Amino acid sequence: MLSAIDRIVQAALDEDLGTGDLTTLAVVPSHATARAVFVAKAEGVMSGLVASRRAFEVLDPRCVFSELLAEGASVSPGTQLAEVTGPARSILSGERVALNFVQRLSGVATATARVAALLEGSRTRLLDTRKTTPGMRALEKAAVRAGGGFNHRIGLFDAVMIKNNHLKFASPSEAIRRARASAPVTATVEVEVEDLEQLRDALTERPDIIAGRARVEVSGNVTAATLPGLLELGVDYISMGALTHSSPSLDISLRVTAD
Repeated sequence: MLSAIDRIVQAALDEDLGTGDLTTLAVVPSHATARAVFVAKAEGVMSGLVASRRAFEVLDPRCVFSELLAEGASVSPGTQLAEVTGPARSILSGERVALNFVQRLSGVATATARVAALLEGSRTRLLDTRKTTPGMRALEKAAVRAGGGFNHRIGLFDAVMIKNNHLKFASPSEAIRRARASAPVTATVEVEVEDLEQLRDALTERPDIIAGRARVEVSGNVTAATLPGLLELGVDYISMGALTHSSPSLDISLRVTAD
């Protein structure tokens, strides 16, 4: 069975290669070998080399990938992240997929690190959300960790999070009771509240996390500009969907040299 990363990598390769790399097959001799180096072109935090490595290895096991930096390392223009050697055709055919992974994930890690720096010295932890690229959640959440953030629930299966749409069908207190009656006993129970009336009702059932007290999380349209004011509230968690849905990719290139 393919690992989660390999499934993502294989889907990306299938999408890009299709029936074959017409340009490389036409131009590059089958016997040619090459060396390629990933080089940062901007300051940031590196993430995603494991997926880039698997892109080359899945495409051609003869490719040898060497990571030069650890996950979460800081980079600046000119920093070498990794190198790959092997058949030139395979390196060129895997180039874009490998770059897409490390650029995208390093962008998430970089954005997370910048926001996390604003929380230094406070008790507040920075959380991500489920607003991830379809199919890329495991990698994007790993990138958040690389940037100094923390993961909220991974999916619908590992925690109870009662949101406003759920509350169309039950009061906060009743929703918490129903959740505790059916969810695994180890699952945390969180409920979002929008006003003091909902807060008081939720507190009667003592949820694990509520947006009002107990363990307090603030979420919804949080930006770097609004963060300082939220920190003054002394909340436990601040969650930001923008870490994964709006982070720009980090500029990274792959410099290829023919052997």
